[in-house]
Amino acid sequence: MRPLTDCTPKPLLRVGEHRLIEHHLYRLAACGLTQVVINHAWLGEQIPATLGDGSRYGLDLHYSAEKEALETAGGLRAALPLLGDEPFLVINGDVYTDWSPERAQAAYQMLQDHPDALAYLWLVPNPPQHPQGDFSIHDNGVVLPAGTNGQPTYTYSGIACFRPELVAELTVDEPAALAPLLHAAIAQQKVLGEIYTGAWHDIGTPERLAAINTQLAQADSPRRV
Repeated sequence: MRPLTDCTPKPLLRVGEHRLIEHHLYRLAACGLTQVVINHAWLGEQIPATLGDGSRYGLDLHYSAEKEALETAGGLRAALPLLGDEPFLVINGDVYTDWSPERAQAAYQMLQDHPDALAYLWLVPNPPQHPQGDFSIHDNGVVLPAGTNGQPTYTYSGIACFRPELVAELTVDEPAALAPLLHAAIAQQKVLGEIYTGAWHDIGTPERLAAINTQLAQADSPRRV
């Protein structure tokens, strides 16, 4: 995302009227999910300085600061003391979507009903920048390795419910990627999920950020008759 992120962490970049992370915060508050943990690394001190304690959003924000970037799984491991012992919802800070956190309640119940399952993923149709996808999914909701039995592939959305056990064995404060953990759990049929077909954008480049802002501006513009 450089040069945009040279001075600003990606979650604080503006998408439409709000910062990227604020879109998630407003949706969480609207669904009554008020306890939120935000982990941050690059220029991370700007995030609590900007968002504060969350009261302006109707939330109670907690922060897990990384001295160095720990990647997704490493960041989750570091934040476990703040996350507790129950399954928790994860939303990547670099996606823009109209996905509603209300959907997390059903996923939480699925994990309760399947005590061996470690994760519940939301998958999306493959975007142009990732045409090969990440995983496939069975009709019964079990996530499969990509292309199993000729099944179509989908992309991990960056939205999931995880059991703490997925990352609990990692070494604290050591970088760790999420993908190997998910692949290992999927190989044991311990990952559930569903396909989400609503609006979803991976804000991974300045061009994609500009494109979504243009799209939102056009949607808000009055139609000419």
